[in-house]
Parts: sequence; C-alpha cells; structure tokens
Amino acid sequence: MTTPILAFDETVRQRVSTRAFLPTPLTDEQLQEVLQDAQYSPSNCNTQPWNVHVVSGETKNKLAQAMIANDLAGKQTPDFSFSYDDFFGDYYTRSQDQARLYYDSLGIARDDKDKRHEMYLKNYQFFNAPHAAFLFMPSFGDNIRVASDIGMYAQSFLLSLTARGYAGIPQTLLGFHADIIRAALGVPDDYRLLFGISFGYADTTAPSAKIRQPRLPVATSVRMHG
Repeated sequence: MTTPILAFDETVRQRVSTRAFLPTPLTDEQLQEVLQDAQYSPSNCNTQPWNVHVVSGETKNKLAQAMIANDLAGKQTPDFSFSYDDFFGDYYTRSQDQARLYYDSLGIARDDKDKRHEMYLKNYQFFNAPHAAFLFMPSFGDNIRVASDIGMYAQSFLLSLTARGYAGIPQTLLGFHADIIRAALGVPDDYRLLFGISFGYADTTAPSAKIRQPRLPVATSVRMHG
C-alpha cells in the first residue's frame, strides 16, 4: 500500500531536525524515490554540483567508529570552517537557545560535561539512523554559489523525507572528518565535504521528539518594498 504524501504546507511545517531514529532501514525503492525528488533541485546555471554518497549497514558503522576515534584524538579535518565564536548578536543567542532546548528535553544540566560529551558523540553515530548521506561538492571560485546549490538539494531531500513519512537531520559535524570519509568512500580529493544528513524513521518516543524549535515572525526577516 502506497503511503500518502503530505501537502507542501504540511510538509514544510512538520519537517524537524530529528535526533533519535529507529534502526528500521528504508527500502531501496523508498531511497530512490527520495533521491529522485532531490534531483529536481535548482542550481546555478544548471550545474547540478551535488555529489552524494549514501551509507548504510556496515559501511555506516565503520565510518561512525572512525569519526569517533578521529574526534577523540583531536584530528578533525573539515573542508570548511565552523565556530560558534563567529556568530554574533541574535544569531548567537538563537544558537544557544536551540542547544538549551535540546539538552533540557534530555534532562542534561549545562554543567554536566560528561553527559553532554556523550550526546555530542551521538552525532557521529548518526543518532542511530540506518542511513546517512554525505554531500560533497566541486570547488568553483569562492564556493558560495555551489554551496548554496548543495543547500537547496539538501532542503529538497529533507522535505521529500518528511512528505513521505520519514525523518532526517542535516549535521555540520558530519563534515568535520572529510579526509577519512573521502578515503573510505573513494571520493576524489578535489571534492569538498559540506555536511551530512542522517535519515530514516523517527523514534517518536524519544524525549527530543517533542521539541519544536521556534521560528521568527516573517516581518522580522522580510522587508516588503513597493
């Protein structure tokens, strides 16, 4: 029996960054449906620069172990920089509010560094998701437009998951070990890893499943002219 696909307005409002998954994998047919949807994403000059590697099963598990070992050894090798120190004003405040809401849902105190680190490492375990997609990109100029194209692909991918009853989460941290991921997946060195998406079926019984991060009023982000 075919699962009904949500209308767009429902899809875009129900999409959340899921941090707890069931181990149940998607079928090959289900995976292909999502990938076909994402393939229709727009891109600058129709370059379609996304180079996507989907991992499951033992390949995914070995990558998880390798990323954790690399992280614990202090050997992060991101292709692109990331630091909370670069955020400022309300942008920084919202990032901290997001983290606070997540850890509060898990009952983890701000000063419980051991428990927080344990939850941090779950990023590398894909939050128990059965699949993950690593989004690589060629390097064009300053990379701004190609990175934007990858972002549009990722949004299409995430919305397709939601519309079809699945769940996903884009994870910057999955891009922090680009060297070992390139080597493991046979990706050429001239392709850069932007981030990864863990996906599958959401574990709706998890405490974090109840979280709904707030959104700003439209008038805060948009100015109308004319």
